[in-house]
Amino acid sequence: MLIGFILAYLSINLFVGWWASRKIVNTEDFVLAGRGLSLGLSAMVTFATWFGSETMMGAPSEFIEHGIAGVIEEPFGAALCLILVGLFYARTFYRLNILTFCDYFKIRFGATAELVSAVVMIPSYFGWIAAQLIAMGTVLEVIMGWPLQTGIWLSALLVMSYTLMGGMWSVSVTDFFHNIVLIIGLVILFFVLEEKIGGITPVLNQSPKGFFSFAPRSFSGLGIAQYITAWITVGLGSIPQQDIFQRVMASKNENTAVRASVLAGFLYISVALLPLFIALMAKYLHPELMQSDNRMLIPNLVMKHTNIFLQILFFGALISAVLSTTSGAILAPASVLGENIIKPFFPTLPDKQLLRIIRFSVVLVTFASIWMASSRQDIFELVGESSAFSLVSLFVPLTVGLYWKKANATGCVAAMLLGLGSWAICHFVYETAFPASLIGLFVSLGSMFVGSHINRN
Repeated sequence: MLIGFILAYLSINLFVGWWASRKIVNTEDFVLAGRGLSLGLSAMVTFATWFGSETMMGAPSEFIEHGIAGVIEEPFGAALCLILVGLFYARTFYRLNILTFCDYFKIRFGATAELVSAVVMIPSYFGWIAAQLIAMGTVLEVIMGWPLQTGIWLSALLVMSYTLMGGMWSVSVTDFFHNIVLIIGLVILFFVLEEKIGGITPVLNQSPKGFFSFAPRSFSGLGIAQYITAWITVGLGSIPQQDIFQRVMASKNENTAVRASVLAGFLYISVALLPLFIALMAKYLHPELMQSDNRMLIPNLVMKHTNIFLQILFFGALISAVLSTTSGAILAPASVLGENIIKPFFPTLPDKQLLRIIRFSVVLVTFASIWMASSRQDIFELVGESSAFSLVSLFVPLTVGLYWKKANATGCVAAMLLGLGSWAICHFVYETAFPASLIGLFVSLGSMFVGSHINRN
């Protein structure tokens, strides 16, 4: 019955993709759903931006090991990002009437900045998508007994298919449906486990001192730096990303875009607390399920200690979360590749041709992500690296460009390249004790101001 439900559920996504394909007339329909989403639909699709594998599997594993301090980055940083986008960025971007995030760099800093931002942005998505594919592969491994690689390939081809057909319309409609299943499934599972325990109090009392503290683990210079990094990696690093841009900009007007993003932020943190406490109750009820790979704690609990009804609800919720995140994450870099890298070389390119190129880019992005998913297996690290990538390269040029009139193209390109380069050296080559993300951010900020003053018009 569970397998039948999973197969039926996955088939519905393909049907929605086919239905959405009938609404695609031009590139704006495919990339931004024709800018026609209502507040409810826009908030739901924005909420689903990152509610995926790291929220359902990665963060709960970190939470039961390290407490609140271990999950500042996700989900708290992610919720912060959505709220900040609504308060400080959504209205300005909506008024620009642009197709991709990188179009902003073209308007503000010129064609070179547009190209560099696109080249920097696209690779940052591969790790993010790979994390979702690994999660889906893991789910299919638990339920079907299939090898992880088989699950990765099948889930990737499924998401690619319905995204390819309906673009942002597919993403929006399926996200709305997925989120309903997700919230219902998590709420019911939470209350079932709470009833078995006899209330949440025994679990809270058993937790170590300081487990629920938001304070830094250490008040040393390094401890404070690591704490700040946890907040800003996703909290600021995911602001300059195409997936959140597409979801917010698909709103029917600028007021809806602002409200949807803020509402999504508060909805995110509310719902994201559920898998954290579900994992904590799972550890309390069945400590024998604890293992080296604790991302499997909740799936194993559900499979071994719940009835078929709860299994259907939970795995429906998990699949919903992962599919929602993956589809938008695949569409985002594909849109940038077509609009900001290929199109500038063909200024007279007809809109129908651009739409074909973006659809072909969906295929390229999917296969690049499959390769990364096959090479790397740590969901939490993949997500963190993806957000750090954009934090050190794109956040400063975006924000300074919006709020400092003297910022110029030289400073913008320098901030992107030097920030990214310094982060890569400190993260992959020398592995400094001081957070590489902060080093890259400081270098990016300094490069922006120095570059803008060196080449002043």
